[in-house]
Amino acid sequence: MDNLILSNEENGVLTITLNRLSKKNALTSDMYLALCTLFERARTSDDIRCLVIQGDANCFCAGNDLADFLNAKPDEEMAAFKFIQTLANFNKPIVAAVAGAAVGIGTTLLLHSDIVIAAENSKFALPFTQLGLCPEAASSMLIPNLVGHVKAFELLVLGESFDANTALSLNLVNKVVNAESLLICASEYATKIAALPNDSVMTSRALLKQANSTLVKEAMALEGDAFARLMQTPDCKAILSKFLKK
Repeated sequence: MDNLILSNEENGVLTITLNRLSKKNALTSDMYLALCTLFERARTSDDIRCLVIQGDANCFCAGNDLADFLNAKPDEEMAAFKFIQTLANFNKPIVAAVAGAAVGIGTTLLLHSDIVIAAENSKFALPFTQLGLCPEAASSMLIPNLVGHVKAFELLVLGESFDANTALSLNLVNKVVNAESLLICASEYATKIAALPNDSVMTSRALLKQANSTLVKEAMALEGDAFARLMQTPDCKAILSKFLKK
């Protein structure tokens, strides 16, 4: 992986750092699979009580690497969807630290996190329709539940970017901080969670997620089928090819 995904375990917290900064942490298939491996390690380890996912103080995740994305075979389960399933099925608290770009999966993965801290320089975007695609990660269900249909339509269909304070007002993030204190703040939250009685924390989290668990699975299945179909359409192929020529 050439250190594109870094990890560190300390005091019951597994910290995962996206480290492809030259590409704004755009995710490749190999990076998705590496994330799946780390999430599975955290899920099965008795020593890990909380997970942090972060970039650095200037960049979180610019979404899929489009060149890599175009090489995915339609008859194979894409690594991105495997990661989305892993994320949705994860059983321990997730703290996300967001700075700079949070595009596509860089925003939708936050819907499956438990604490989200955003730096003031954060810019969120869900540009699925601009790419000829559709929402993923159950965002077509979770975002309307969070903000209502008309605002969800604006976010998911118009796909215009929005800042950290808007994300806060939409309840997509817990707190907005300056970029310099972002990673420290996320670490403090994770350490606080890891120090609590583990069974109590995991049980409480499971109860909080129970009401939507079936709906999330159903939404992901519908989105996955629609996404795979749209990837093969002339519109999507033309848009993605044009993007790669820039």
